[in-house]
Amino acid sequence: MEVNIHRWQEPTPPSEAELRQIYRQEGLNPYAWSNAPHDTYATHSHGYHKVLFVLRGSITWILPDTNQEIETRPGDRIDLPAGVRHAARVGAEGVTCLEAHQS
Repeated sequence: MEVNIHRWQEPTPPSEAELRQIYRQEGLNPYAWSNAPHDTYATHSHGYHKVLFVLRGSITWILPDTNQEIETRPGDRIDLPAGVRHAARVGAEGVTCLEAHQS
């Protein structure tokens, strides 16, 4: 169960339409969510594979089982397989993400 990070390589952040197109190409239907600056999520896991893109702001993923912290910014993608324990810390600007679930 490996967490995969894909960094946005373009010089400008993607638009929401660009990210939604990526999801469509993968047959996924994303939804948006946002958090205020410095919000946190306690360690938890999900019964599904989470596919998440950061649209605005930043969020740091905390993986206690591998002792990693991974900051994601606009355009960055994180794939969290089902069952991976993680926590999160929102950056100073808050965060808006697009998320979808794979079976």
